[in-house]
Amino acid sequence: MGLSESIKFKALELGFDLVGITGSEQVDAEHVERFSEWIEARFCGQMDYMRRNSDKRMDPSKLLTGAKSVICVGLNYRPAEDPQQNEHDRDERFGKVANFALYEDYHEFIKKRLRRLTEFITEQIDGVWRFKICVDSVPLAERALAQRAGLGFIGKNHMLINPDIGSQIMLGEIVCDLQLDPDKPFVSECPGCEKCIRACPAGALAADGRFDASKCISYLTIEHKDDIDAALAEKIGNQIFGCDECVKVCPYDLPCNSAERANKEFKFYPARRYLDLEELSGWQEDQFEEFFADSTIKRTGLETLKRNAKLCLKKAKS
Repeated sequence: MGLSESIKFKALELGFDLVGITGSEQVDAEHVERFSEWIEARFCGQMDYMRRNSDKRMDPSKLLTGAKSVICVGLNYRPAEDPQQNEHDRDERFGKVANFALYEDYHEFIKKRLRRLTEFITEQIDGVWRFKICVDSVPLAERALAQRAGLGFIGKNHMLINPDIGSQIMLGEIVCDLQLDPDKPFVSECPGCEKCIRACPAGALAADGRFDASKCISYLTIEHKDDIDAALAEKIGNQIFGCDECVKVCPYDLPCNSAERANKEFKFYPARRYLDLEELSGWQEDQFEEFFADSTIKRTGLETLKRNAKLCLKKAKS
């Protein structure tokens, strides 16, 4: 077994559901153009970091001197149980948390697994190698690279979709200076049923491929720090943190098509799915820190969560 195959085998052994390798060259020109148009249209809202380092975001070789390859991994985060069956799902006294935030902080979990993968690679090669681990917080066109590495295709919901797993996939990368064997890009395209477009509560998705993140419920409840426009606030419903509407309607995310999570060590906290809005409104910082001790929700902060709870309560009482 060659080095590239050994790396992929080890990644799966470490609990990743998907793994592939691509070169470090810039992503395709069409993707670069679409991203530039997206920024110019100010569809990124208050996410100013998206406007910075666009050259590095589109070209992994600019993240690491001498970079030659990118190892891309994917982790399925679709919960085994169907949240639609929960008695709280339509109870407006409770705020609903998106699936990805029901686990321990994925940034740290994936980074730790990728570090273990780099340790394995070091054992396999002669000499020194250089690498950079990337998990969401590094400027990188993750989905475009994942598609080029053969992990899946980008759907109309702008998520990476793998036909065997669906579109609830967390991504991570190792940009490195090793010359590895690239995998074939995933060439299948979104079938175009447009269920995700119709399901989006605030109309953030469009049939022509546009995605206005400034209208996205996930953006509004996580990234947007100011008061939310009244018309958009009406669309939030009981979504207190994030939103799964565009992924749960995807045909590839149906229970019969979605593989069970491979990594049982990825801690799942079902008690975090529904939060009592009245109770949350009275939380102190220490309660927040304790309840979300190892959660990505901590990155957003208590004040933003309370703001969201207030909006959900207002909607419930109207």
